[in-house]
Amino acid sequence: MKKIIAIDGHAATGKSTQAKKIAKYLGYKHIDSGAMYRAVTHYCLINGWINELINLNSILENLKNIDIQFKTLNNSQITILNGNDVEDFIRKMDVAENVSKIAAIPEIRSFLVAKQRQIGSTNNIVMDGRDIGTVVFPNAENKFFLTASIEVRAERRYEELKLNNENIDFSTVLENVRSRDFDDTSRLTSPLEPAEDAIIVDTSSSSANEIFDKLISLIKG
Repeated sequence: MKKIIAIDGHAATGKSTQAKKIAKYLGYKHIDSGAMYRAVTHYCLINGWINELINLNSILENLKNIDIQFKTLNNSQITILNGNDVEDFIRKMDVAENVSKIAAIPEIRSFLVAKQRQIGSTNNIVMDGRDIGTVVFPNAENKFFLTASIEVRAERRYEELKLNNENIDFSTVLENVRSRDFDDTSRLTSPLEPAEDAIIVDTSSSSANEIFDKLISLIKG
């Protein structure tokens, strides 16, 4: 039976960073479920289906045309959408501002959860996201829920965006993180919340290496 490690949590808590490090350490496959939602959001944006209103009919009609894969390039995982590397595009602010709206659509969640479970059926994986321990893999061997103060998380996302040459101010990023928190925790389908048996880890005042050491010690038991 394949082994699953689920890492959930709010935006910019370090989920993907830890999932990547743990997967590499254990020799597991890392899946960034958030990148899958971001890829769908990017696909909707480039097709003009997200404006003041979301063109739900067009999105649902074209779900069958969306293929998302992950590949490793120069020791980094990149997201492939319909054969194209979209890793840089899905990290931009326009995607961040719309991904929670797309992720709240039940049909999209069902579409991507099926893909995530398919990947988990054939690989030992570390998957990070919003509902991995509660919905996607409720029987995961290890479940963690990462959290941090909103100011710390906004600062992390701000620095990340600056590295990607995004011309943006901190207050805009802070408001985006606050808005995403609200959207993620209040949506009707698979709201963001810790699984009952998840271990909650606050990453506010610890380094990435310190959090990694803590998680590995918990996994090893």
